[in-house]
Amino acid sequence: MHFALSDEQRELAAAVRGLVKRRAAVLGLRGAIDSPAGYDTELWTALCEQIGVAALSIPEEYGGAGFSLFETQVVLEALGESLTPTPLLGSGVLAAQALLAADAPELLPGIAAGEVVALAWADRSGRHRTDGSEVVASQADGWVLDGAATLILDGAQAAHLLVIAMLDGSPALFQTETIAETTPALDPTLRFARAEFRATPARLLAADFGPALPRLHAIAAIACTALQVGGAQSCLDRTVAHLKEREQFGRPLGSFQALKHRVADLLVQVETARSISWAAGFAASNGDDPARQAAYAKSWCGDAFTAVAAETVQLHGGIAITWEHDVQLYFKRAHALAQLFGDAREHRARLATESREE
Repeated sequence: MHFALSDEQRELAAAVRGLVKRRAAVLGLRGAIDSPAGYDTELWTALCEQIGVAALSIPEEYGGAGFSLFETQVVLEALGESLTPTPLLGSGVLAAQALLAADAPELLPGIAAGEVVALAWADRSGRHRTDGSEVVASQADGWVLDGAATLILDGAQAAHLLVIAMLDGSPALFQTETIAETTPALDPTLRFARAEFRATPARLLAADFGPALPRLHAIAAIACTALQVGGAQSCLDRTVAHLKEREQFGRPLGSFQALKHRVADLLVQVETARSISWAAGFAASNGDDPARQAAYAKSWCGDAFTAVAAETVQLHGGIAITWEHDVQLYFKRAHALAQLFGDAREHRARLATESREE
C-alpha cells in the first residue's frame, strides 16, 4: 500500500502555502486576528476563488469541486502550519457536511463560493453532544427555537446560522438568522460565538437528524487533527531552526546530544500524528464509519500537539512565552484544539466502552 499524498494533493498543499505566504507580506497573522472578522477576508476570498478550498468536498451538482474530505484535510493541515485563521473548519467542513447529511443543499453553492455558514451545536459546557443539543424547537405560528449554544465557529461573522435543536425528543436541523455574539477564546486564531434563542423563528431543514450526528462529530474531530498535525510540524520546524541558530558555549544548541534526542522525540510525535490523522481522513473520505478512527486520531493528535508545543516552548527558552513571539500562539492553539470536539480522555473512554461491548 502506498500511503502518501498524491502529486495533485501535494500541489494543492503547496498552492495553499504559497498563497498564504504571499498574503502574509500584506496582512500578517496578528493583523488577521485583530481584524473585525477575525481572519483575513481577502485571503479567504483568494483561497476560495483561486484554489477553491471551500468547494473541495462539496459535490459538483451543488456548486462544489466534487473531491473528497481528504483534500479538505490536506488544506487544513497546510493552514495549520501557519495558524492561518479561516472559516474552513466551521463553514467548509462542519456546516457543509451538516447540510449534505440533511439533504438540504440550498446553502451549499454559497459555501462553495466562500460564504460563511455556521453550525450552532455545543451546549453550555462546550460539549458537542452526539445525541442532540440544549436548544428546543416548538411550533406556534411557525417553528421557533429556545435555548443556548456555545462554541459556534465563526458564528458572529456567518451569513446564515444552522442550529441543531431537539424536536419531540430527537435532534433536528434548523436554519435561522445569525444572532450569535463573539466570545473570548484561549486561541485568538479561532473565533467562537454564543447564541441565545428565545422564541427565535427558524426553518426546519431535517426533522430526523439524530443518525447523522455521530458521523458529523467524527468528521469534525478528524478535521481538527489536520490542524493539529500542521501546527505540530511547524513547531518542530521552528525548534530545529532555533537550535541551529542559537549558540551556547561557542556551539550551536543543536549540536548537544541531549537536545538532539529531544528533537528526535518530537519528530516521532509529529510523524505518528500525521499517519493516524491521514488514516482517519481516508476512512471518512471512503464512506466508511469514521467514528473509531476519529477517536484514535483525535486522542493521539491532541496529546502529540500539546506535547510538541510544550517542548517547543522549553527549547526556545523564555522568549517563547512573550507576546511578541509566535510560539505562544501555537501553544494556545494546541490546548484549544485538544478540547474542541472532545478531549483525549473522552475519546479514549469511547474506545474503551466500544471494546467492552464487543
